[in-house]
Amino acid sequence: MIPTIPSSERATRPRVQGLRRCRFSGPSGLLLTVSLLAAAGAAAGTAAVEAASAKNCLSSGDGYLRAHIGGALEAEIDWPNSGTACEGESKTDPVGVRLSFRRVAGSRPNLLFVFGLTGVREGEPLRESAANLTIIVQGSDRIYGTRGDSRCTVDSLTQRRLGGEHQYRLEAHGFCTQPARAVRGGGAVIVSRFDFAGIVNYEEKPP
Repeated sequence: MIPTIPSSERATRPRVQGLRRCRFSGPSGLLLTVSLLAAAGAAAGTAAVEAASAKNCLSSGDGYLRAHIGGALEAEIDWPNSGTACEGESKTDPVGVRLSFRRVAGSRPNLLFVFGLTGVREGEPLRESAANLTIIVQGSDRIYGTRGDSRCTVDSLTQRRLGGEHQYRLEAHGFCTQPARAVRGGGAVIVSRFDFAGIVNYEEKPP
């Protein structure tokens, strides 16, 4: 399931976990459970375990995330496969996929990206897919979301089957026309362009 959000930082710096309990309600808004932030403290105990093992996005070696962000957060994201954790799964409301990316090797600011892509089906290419985007500053209560899929667009998407029966490398290129706004307080983040390749597991999960 995604995204499990361990930390590569010191145990003294908790990170946000439990995003599995974060769900999107479509264009009406972004619903975040209280546990998203409350679980941050529990993440501290995982730091020592994670430090012992490096993470890669794709076993094929060609995963990545690139994005230019400005506004309340200023960063040029260029995360290669090595040291980047990525996870993905299908979603049903609306039908599509959800992918997450975070930098295990450490980055400043320490960000988690979650992309929700509408209309994506197993193994099929797609153009002009609507997308929503959530950006979390891990170790803080700063969360920015587009709160719907009308503000970002994927203009090119391809898929390639990996080793698992329902596992695919999904590569997408897109942009946002409106900012991701703070869930708490003020501020907004502009993502003028994003490009990524990560894994999606379409295997049906038990209820």
